[in-house]
Amino acid sequence: MMTIREAAKALEAEIVQNEFEDSGLSAAYTSDLLSDVMANAGRDSAGDGSALITIQAHKNTVAVATLADITVIIICNSRPIPEDMIEAAKSEGIAIVRTRENQFTVSGKLYKLFNG
Repeated sequence: MMTIREAAKALEAEIVQNEFEDSGLSAAYTSDLLSDVMANAGRDSAGDGSALITIQAHKNTVAVATLADITVIIICNSRPIPEDMIEAAKSEGIAIVRTRENQFTVSGKLYKLFNG
């Protein structure tokens, strides 16, 4: 298992919202459909944190992450992240990281890191 900061470093991703507990991370879910995230994402069976890999950079993504027990949102394709999203994530203690890579690449890298 790795921490959120370790995962961000391994992905060469920028930590945009850094006021969070650097907890264990051992699962991820990739989706741009927030209703799908609510239904299928969240903490793994051991209770470790989970990452959401998406391009949905807006405040509603944070609300969904909160409902799904997501501990870090990974925004792909260098999408701009609005200030209201950062503030919402800060108030919920959810990390936001941004990468230039696409969802497929990030998903594959995290899979290898978790199962390597």
